[in-house]
Amino acid sequence: MSTSHTTTSHKKIRTWIEDRDGHPARVKASGDGGVLRIDFGKPEENLEEIEWDEFFKIFDQNYLAFLYQDKTQDGGTSRFSKFISRH
Repeated sequence: MSTSHTTTSHKKIRTWIEDRDGHPARVKASGDGGVLRIDFGKPEENLEEIEWDEFFKIFDQNYLAFLYQDKTQDGGTSRFSKFISRH
């Protein structure tokens, strides 16, 4: 059984993303601030890479938490994650 975790720790989030060869990004047409995403591997056309400082500024301004999974059901490294409200 795979377990999900939730965190607001910038260090934990960055480590999880970088351990999976991901980088911080946002949706290009999302206006002021942006809709956060994690881009893995080849950059997606609708995303723009952003710096960690900008990523966490948007993360905190929107009172987000990071829901993530470390392992898949079969024990492999999971890339499952999503941003959820802290409330």
